Amino acid sequence: MSYSSPSVTELPATGDATPSAMSNGLTLLFATAVGIVVLSLYASQPLVGLIGAALGLDPRETGLVTTLTLLGYASGLFLLVPLTDLVENRALIVGTLVVDVVALAAVAGAPTTPLFLLACFVSGATASAIQMLVPTAALLSPEGRRGRVVGNVMSGLMLGILLSRPAASLVAEIAGWRWFYGLLACLVAALTITLARVVPKRHPSGATSYVRLIGSLYTILKEERVLRRRATYQALCMAAFGVFWTAIALRLSQAPFFLDQTGIALFALAGAAGAVIAPIAGRAGDKGWTGPATVLAHVAVVAAMILAALGGAGPFQSLAPPSTTTALGLLVTAAVLLDLGVIADQTLGRRAINLLRPEARGRLNGLFTGLFFLGAATGSGLSGIAWVQGGWLAVCGVGVAFGLSALSLGIAERSKP
Repeated sequence: MSYSSPSVTELPATGDATPSAMSNGLTLLFATAVGIVVLSLYASQPLVGLIGAALGLDPRETGLVTTLTLLGYASGLFLLVPLTDLVENRALIVGTLVVDVVALAAVAGAPTTPLFLLACFVSGATASAIQMLVPTAALLSPEGRRGRVVGNVMSGLMLGILLSRPAASLVAEIAGWRWFYGLLACLVAALTITLARVVPKRHPSGATSYVRLIGSLYTILKEERVLRRRATYQALCMAAFGVFWTAIALRLSQAPFFLDQTGIALFALAGAAGAVIAPIAGRAGDKGWTGPATVLAHVAVVAAMILAALGGAGPFQSLAPPSTTTALGLLVTAAVLLDLGVIADQTLGRRAINLLRPEARGRLNGLFTGLFFLGAATGSGLSGIAWVQGGWLAVCGVGVAFGLSALSLGIAERSKP
């Protein structure tokens, strides 16, 4: 299959977008859209206790809710997002979101555990519409502003990820966890109607079959070293992210913190401060500082997990009550630092891969995000096992291992001629 790189002007002219189409208003809409759609991916993390009790899951199985959602998301990234290189993008985005609305409604009302888990998987798969919007935003932006635009859209995405936990906790505290998914279904429905009216049409320039399109994923992965490298970095960072955020609600509900759902929500809200790094990282990439910025991001991940170990399982637990506040402060600092590192690495990686093959941008983003969400799913799955086997120290140890692996690979790559 040919991988020539057509210019945007080679796209069909009627109703199609051009690089000048990415206005500030449309950038804001894209950032808001991805922030809303992504809420479902991590909302279950602070609700694992409530969902597990309602569905009869034991502690080892509670991580399955988030893991299945993330595996569904990865499946959508591999199987649905590449369609942006084949199908008119606005119709594809809107159609995928319509199914997402149905899946979220099913999660909210599922009467049995198997139906609930199936709906979680489907909602994760259709949430991949996020990664249909991100490459569309990149395509509509001039190359000189691409890092900034992608960074701004990524700010919305990461704010959605970070706010999903406090939002879910607060709604669950007030009305119950099923109401969160029902309200989210309504929000995504309203968003879908808006996107159907304002997102520019984009017809891909290439003509091929779906089977050949999916088959080309392996070829692209094999040929693009930058894609392999950046996906590996982010998979390891997201594994640490998944380990921490899946277990933190369990840790905060225990001594000496004893936080309820509102307290856990406020803790998660503090972590949202890490989203400020996305546009900064995008600008760093535009200035040619990708290498050192990547190493700093990985150092932040390692440092965050060490701080988390000190705050959650260190000597502070045996000290006087005032040091409980200190311990909680360390955990908040760890959460912010972890999110800073993960978001920075992801933004730098997304900018790098969006410069590779304009005609395969959908597949590139699908591969990149799908691979690193497999890392997130792995981290979420290991979190429950580590928690049962060794408590919070084991959770943090797994996170440190993932962070050190990313850091080692990043330094080794920089040392190559």
